[in-house]
Amino acid sequence: MKKLLGTLAGAALALGLAVSAQAQTRPTMGVVVKIGGIPWFNAMEMGILERAAELGIDAFMVGPTSADPALQVRAIEDLIAKGVDVIGVVPNDEAALEPVLAKARAAGIKVIAHEGPGLTNVDWDFELASVQGFGEAHAELLAQKMGGKGEYAMFVGSLTVPLHNAWADAANAYIAAKYPEMKLIGERYGVAESVDDSRKTALDLMAANPNLRGFLAFGSQGPIGAGRAIEERRMTGQVFVLGPFSPGQGRKLVKDGVISGGFMWNPAEAGRVFVTMGKLLIDGTAITDGMEIPGLGVVHPDVANLDIITDNLLNINADTVDALADLGL
Repeated sequence: MKKLLGTLAGAALALGLAVSAQAQTRPTMGVVVKIGGIPWFNAMEMGILERAAELGIDAFMVGPTSADPALQVRAIEDLIAKGVDVIGVVPNDEAALEPVLAKARAAGIKVIAHEGPGLTNVDWDFELASVQGFGEAHAELLAQKMGGKGEYAMFVGSLTVPLHNAWADAANAYIAAKYPEMKLIGERYGVAESVDDSRKTALDLMAANPNLRGFLAFGSQGPIGAGRAIEERRMTGQVFVLGPFSPGQGRKLVKDGVISGGFMWNPAEAGRVFVTMGKLLIDGTAITDGMEIPGLGVVHPDVANLDIITDNLLNINADTVDALADLGL
């Protein structure tokens, strides 16, 4: 009996050690996003966790308390200290992150970016929308709503978010070329990662510019904040607001006609792509022209610039917002 108990105890210990060893050998990945606690990145976290469970990776998201590049640097420093295998990042300021990402790569950590096509210290950056395609799609929709004339304002997440500003550049260039009777008010306002800042800025701009007829907001909180300002001023149908936003957060504003629509990609899918690409890098799988990557489709990598750019746009409007919101977006 003692011998049997000893054998069972030994087997249990061996099993425990094996499970422990397996847990220790699971790849680890941390994804640092722009800001935590907002619907867009909540959906991204869901995608990260789902795909990590499927692929057997210990992956998690880090969401700073504000859209401050310094907080992202600190979070990446923490991940380097933890010795993760892969770091993912959605940058607030590409230039501010280059040194710490170089440090991560020097430590042997793979680096994947999203919404950071200008970053150089990465293994790959992936995009679910091309700069020109995304900017021009929004510009054309704004022009249609405004009848091709009138004043409009541009919101971005911040003046240091490269992709938001690239979208704004593409949209403004498209409008200037095709709709000369539309006029941009000011340059752009870096408020679209905050509902409160977007709302206040929209109220101020409408008060100062009585001919203002549109807001184009790149940054998921911008359309929500500007929409609330339009509601407060009772300007629905007179001032149009559009841009990418979380359908669940903006559903009522869309149905009430306050937000005119916009385009987005699926942030949950972006989260899944982060983990999928992380696994490819960990396994040493080369990413080549014509290969198919789940969530991206068939890719044609820009090897020189380390970018994988696709166009997987979803139209957000009164007809689609419920279905998108029901997906948890």
